[in-house]
Amino acid sequence: MTKTLHPNNAHKDGYDFDALVLTYPALKKFVKPNNHGRNSIDFASPAAVKALNCALLKHHYGIAQWNVPEGYLCPPIPGRVDYIHYAADLLSSCGIKASDSRQVKMLDIGTGANGIYSLLAAKVYGWHCTGSEIDPVGLKNLASVLDKNDDLKRLIDLRLQRDKRKILEGVIKAGEKFDLSVCNPPFHASQKEAIKSNQRKVNSLAFNRGEKPGSKAPAGLNFGGQKNELWCEGGEIGFLQTMINESARFGKQCRWFTTLVSKAENVPQAKWHMRNAGARDILEVEMEQGNKTTRIVAWSFA
Repeated sequence: MTKTLHPNNAHKDGYDFDALVLTYPALKKFVKPNNHGRNSIDFASPAAVKALNCALLKHHYGIAQWNVPEGYLCPPIPGRVDYIHYAADLLSSCGIKASDSRQVKMLDIGTGANGIYSLLAAKVYGWHCTGSEIDPVGLKNLASVLDKNDDLKRLIDLRLQRDKRKILEGVIKAGEKFDLSVCNPPFHASQKEAIKSNQRKVNSLAFNRGEKPGSKAPAGLNFGGQKNELWCEGGEIGFLQTMINESARFGKQCRWFTTLVSKAENVPQAKWHMRNAGARDILEVEMEQGNKTTRIVAWSFA
């Protein structure tokens, strides 16, 4: 278990805003001193967060012209690359070197319009990634990012999941092999639940700025996110149960299945479903970034 970012995480010492602005000048207008006198941005501003992501991806990873359409999730880069580093550790533990000349193959379930896990895995470790997604608009956006980055286009394949009731079925092809899968499931069971969570984030950011939390909920989801990115029938545990049940049918085609689990109370139930599906090995890694704690849970049938 860990309480800090992975030792290999390029962001473990915070953001160098001066360097980021030099790399991506459009970030400059969003940078200002916070209450502690240090340069920062307003993390409640979608435009500021998007500019920061563009700067981080270009400065640290050489990814050009990253973009997400308005209203889509804009993921925090440090936490996302942490997942990839711990996934690399998992592969190393079973004798697969992350930078092995035998190219690692990763399945990115629900890659989204941002494609962040595939982009980072391909850039940091040179893995070949297959990103699946049910939203054709999101997939089209990610394809346009790949068109602007030839090295990534050679390493990342995109697949549309046409059956919204399925997760792995219809994506993993007969005879196809993966070293691991990654996934960031929808957190919530409804739009109402997602909006409540959004209000808690807004209040937390206001508190950190020394302001009084707002008394009324925001009209929309100012942290972004489409329906399929934020909620699904059955919520996080419902999604996990479906994925775990399907994974048993592909146990010989993927060495390790992994997923983020946002809600701690869902971990025991998820592990029960893994054991019930016949998983032989189950592992858990706790990650913490700022005030947020999440977990990677991994299972294998090998």
